[in-house]
Amino acid sequence: MKTKTIWKKGHAFESWQEENSIHIDGDRITGNSPKSLLLSSLAGCSGIDVVDILEKMRVEFSDLTIDVETEQTEEHPRVFKDIHITYKIKTAPENEDKVKKAVELSLDKYCGVSAMLKKNSPIHFEIIIKN
Repeated sequence: MKTKTIWKKGHAFESWQEENSIHIDGDRITGNSPKSLLLSSLAGCSGIDVVDILEKMRVEFSDLTIDVETEQTEEHPRVFKDIHITYKIKTAPENEDKVKKAVELSLDKYCGVSAMLKKNSPIHFEIIIKN
């Protein structure tokens, strides 16, 4: 894995991986902040796992939304405190245990972003089943 990141101006950068780019901006004017991208990476990494696991379990679902929240320490370097993830998913209520199993497998076994982050910040989750 390799990225190339180019300074644009101020706190703004453009980062490339192959043909895809993202905009990073510490001032949050022209792009997301680096730490918000880290939270998005956690959501994306876990989301990919959850989708794959639920499909292998043959669980019918739709409308998966993953919200990630945290606070930062006051002292520098400002790192994440506890991270809270909310998985909102439309599926039958009887699938809740399977969704929980998929999330646990993701966060505890498969998601590399989760594995890296939880070395510093505890990760908690909740699941909201929508009908």
